[in-house]
Amino acid sequence: MTDTALPSGYEPKTFESRLYAEWEASGCFKPSGQGTPYSILLPPPNVTGTLHMGHAFQHTLMDALVRYHRMRGYDVLWQMGTDHAGIATEMVVSRNLALEGNGQTRDSLGREGFVAKVWEWKAQSGDTIERQMRRLGASGDWSRSTFTMDPQPSAAVVEAFVRWHEQGLIYRGQRLVNWDPVLKTAISDLEVENVEEDGFLWSIRYPLADGVSYEHVEVDADGNEVVRETRDYLVVATTRPETMLGDVAAMVHPEDPRYAALVGNEVELPLTGRRIPVIADDYVDRDFGTGVVKVTPAHDFNDYQVGVRHSLPMINLFTPVAALNDSAPEKYRGLDRYEARKVVLADLEELGLLAETRPHKLQVPRGDRTGQVIEPYLTDQWFVRMDALAKRGLELVENGDVKFVPPNWINTYRHWMENIQDWCISRQLWWGHRIPAWFDAAGTCYVGRSEDEVRAKHGLGDAALTQDSDVLETWFSSQLWPFSTLGWPDQAAMAQRGFDRYLPSSVLVTGFDIIFFWVARMIMATDNFTGQVPFRDVYITGLIRDAQGQKMSKSKGNVLDPLDIIDGITLEDLVAKRTSGLMQPKLAEKIERATRKEFPDGIIAHGADALRFTIAALAGHGRDIKFDLGRAEGYKNFCNKLWNASRFVLMNTEGATFAGAPQPKTDAEKWILARLTAVAAEAQEQFAAYRFDLLAQVLYEFAWNEFCDWFVELAKPALNGDDAEAAASTRHTLLHVLESLLRLLHPLVPFVTEELWRQVAPRLGIEGNSISLRPYPLPEEFAGQDYSAAEADIEWFKAMVSGLRRVRSELGVSPSKQVRLLLQAGSDADRARVERFAAQLRFLLRLESVEWLAGDAATPPAAAAIVGELKLLVPLEGLVDLDAERARLDKEIARVSAEKDKSEAKLARFTDKVPAAVVDQERQRLADWSAQLEGLRGQRAKL
Repeated sequence: MTDTALPSGYEPKTFESRLYAEWEASGCFKPSGQGTPYSILLPPPNVTGTLHMGHAFQHTLMDALVRYHRMRGYDVLWQMGTDHAGIATEMVVSRNLALEGNGQTRDSLGREGFVAKVWEWKAQSGDTIERQMRRLGASGDWSRSTFTMDPQPSAAVVEAFVRWHEQGLIYRGQRLVNWDPVLKTAISDLEVENVEEDGFLWSIRYPLADGVSYEHVEVDADGNEVVRETRDYLVVATTRPETMLGDVAAMVHPEDPRYAALVGNEVELPLTGRRIPVIADDYVDRDFGTGVVKVTPAHDFNDYQVGVRHSLPMINLFTPVAALNDSAPEKYRGLDRYEARKVVLADLEELGLLAETRPHKLQVPRGDRTGQVIEPYLTDQWFVRMDALAKRGLELVENGDVKFVPPNWINTYRHWMENIQDWCISRQLWWGHRIPAWFDAAGTCYVGRSEDEVRAKHGLGDAALTQDSDVLETWFSSQLWPFSTLGWPDQAAMAQRGFDRYLPSSVLVTGFDIIFFWVARMIMATDNFTGQVPFRDVYITGLIRDAQGQKMSKSKGNVLDPLDIIDGITLEDLVAKRTSGLMQPKLAEKIERATRKEFPDGIIAHGADALRFTIAALAGHGRDIKFDLGRAEGYKNFCNKLWNASRFVLMNTEGATFAGAPQPKTDAEKWILARLTAVAAEAQEQFAAYRFDLLAQVLYEFAWNEFCDWFVELAKPALNGDDAEAAASTRHTLLHVLESLLRLLHPLVPFVTEELWRQVAPRLGIEGNSISLRPYPLPEEFAGQDYSAAEADIEWFKAMVSGLRRVRSELGVSPSKQVRLLLQAGSDADRARVERFAAQLRFLLRLESVEWLAGDAATPPAAAAIVGELKLLVPLEGLVDLDAERARLDKEIARVSAEKDKSEAKLARFTDKVPAAVVDQERQRLADWSAQLEGLRGQRAKL
């Protein structure tokens, strides 16, 4: 540590990067192996990504927990790492190939060549987000950072797949999946965005076979018959007429009397020459449309379930690129799905079978990466049976082995687990974990840890085998994250990485949008493979939105890059960032306009600490977090305030050194030490409850108002007085409280607290190179003294100073000008306090004199303030004109009267269920407001 003067201004860029490099080089982020284990898993960000506000939000909260527990003496492991992100990475590399302009594509390179390109790209750019996390101050153990396709986690993936297959939990079958016709792969529900769009609802006549007819009746909303006719057809409504070519039934509700007699008959499916049955199923909403629906099991998820229940055939109409295949009538084969729609509608119109076309709002599923309409697609895939796993996963949460914070998120978890479907784990990609399955020439499938194991186990000799070309979806490897990062299943690696010590981890910090896709799967997989839960607590964060509450998106131009907030960026560079890439010119122009409107001067550098404190202050228990850049500016000012207060303390303790705890001599010292004890207790409580917002609030109030403002002010009379003992004691207390405050703040604002602590610590005889290795302040550290009397005295003193300063401010009296103070009424305690604090009052308030007036004595025209029963009067002669003071008093009377009315209304609303202490407190407030109002009105009457 050095003992040099602090620079006059707070400039975070001069020390933040330097301090982080020193921390990392020292190894202080690594587990110590001593004390109670405390571990956190970093949700592995994609290697394609850069740090966005959601990352910054979660990483800040995780880092605060990690730093806090490290200071508490826990053996802390923050497991870092990144995810290979199969689909996203393939898209990025494919896009890069297109930009290179040399004609190379994914398909022209072939599997091996393309995967080699991906690894090359990953080596160059894949660690970008980890570098950015360092800039934010993330204190994870980077030496243990894991990539999901490293050898160890890859071995875990193979082992997990084989074991589940051996247990009968993994199977291969033909099922309906979300299919992206651009990527030509199945995708998860999480990767599908349902967008409301304008479309059409087409009503089509399906002729009844064999000359069957029925009496069709329609009624209006009042039950009056409006149509009665004999029909030899059923009318079916659809938003996707091209899929009718794959219909296998027409369906009605079993209790619908209109069609009861037709169940079991057949209709002639238009344009196909096929006949399909009329079936009954209670899935049908008989009050919607005509009450008749088409059943296309290969192209609709609900229809698929109907098809399974009724053992209907599955006719897949589409190729992987969503063109019609050979299952369609010859005329339509090879047509794109939307071209086929036009031809089908024209043919139905020509045959007189198109009954109606009307506009219709519908939810369209689109891939979140390609923007293309997703097809429910029937294909051979690998699945995990989820029923038994989900039942156990729900038990572990219901019985409290895993706890959600806030607890209401258990309802979301329960809903998903109780409505679970088998999980499609295969993807038609090249980048990812290859499925450990091999096929022989006859198509027989063998699963094993390697091809050699398969050959040996099944006696296949030199038979030709081909490995499955699919890869596992990213969530499959991610679900193993809690224990694959700890060496599982290799016993030696498990011992070396602390499997038994760090599993379960202490808490998972993640967003509510992946409770099922990741959180639930980790719970199920970890329990199944290790017999443990993956973590004890799940802290669910909200979503980051802009200051107006809108979702951040590039198209709106309201996306904020955390590093731009930390290091600053010019408007020109900001615009360039937002309009870069493969973006349409009109969209780029829109983003540029939005950027210039929102940030006309660019973004100034706020530093990492200001961003971190802003995030903590916003981290309430809720979904939406409105991020306002103005808050970051405010918390930069907070860091600056702390910096300047530290400079004051250092300048006033130059050359002094102290040891041990201070022995306070003044009431101000006793008051601040009492407040420090209370704040330490509340900080401990809020960390335990994951209430980062309340933690930030209590630390802000203590640092800004109580220490930097009041105690620094209250220290000045002692520092400048004649009592050498009080001056020395005050210097010791200033240093002691500042050092404790820096430790309290360190988990939230690590950089500025480290830089300041290195200057403060030597003067207290504290050894060590980093505040991050100092103990976190706990209330017992300061316990043992009762300073309640001093607290009450100083709170009274603060009210006196605030009242007089408000009067001076409203009168426009210069801070340097001395004034007379007249005191009237008040209690014996007030008189004793005035006598004790006379010197401090004169020093801080520039008082020419202090005089007591008799209770019934006439008073001169004066500006008044009330502290309890005590009247504070500042004679106006020579200070202001009386008209201005009358106006000031009228304003103050209105304010106090409003507060009195609020207090009366609050008491009137109280019921007998309100605690007596709360009622008594409010009654005391009402008495105080009443006393103030009476005094102010009396003073106004005299003017």
